[in-house]
Amino acid sequence: MTAKLARLFGAIAMLTVTASSGMADDTKTSLFKVVTVKDEIVIGLSADELKTIGGTDAGAIAHALAQKGDLTAWQYNVHRGPNGELQMAPSAKIALLAHASLRVEPYSTTYAVTPHP
Repeated sequence: MTAKLARLFGAIAMLTVTASSGMADDTKTSLFKVVTVKDEIVIGLSADELKTIGGTDAGAIAHALAQKGDLTAWQYNVHRGPNGELQMAPSAKIALLAHASLRVEPYSTTYAVTPHP
């Protein structure tokens, strides 16, 4: 087994991805927490983006990262909305790289989630 193939299988094995509730709604953004050795961030993927990568489950996201080596997503942070209430809103478009220390977890919040552009 080549080192590259071993790293890809390691990345797949390390990924555990489950979307936050509400996946049936096509306008809903699903949030995920990405944990690396250095930090943690929250990303959001729309139903269309999840369909583009081949599905909505952990296997589809792990396969996309392993096959392509990267994944582009919007980073989400807590912001104040126009009415002053806290919400999860997109702040920057980022790229994730497949790496053995990467872990993706479901992320749920009590805040409203703003869809990204």
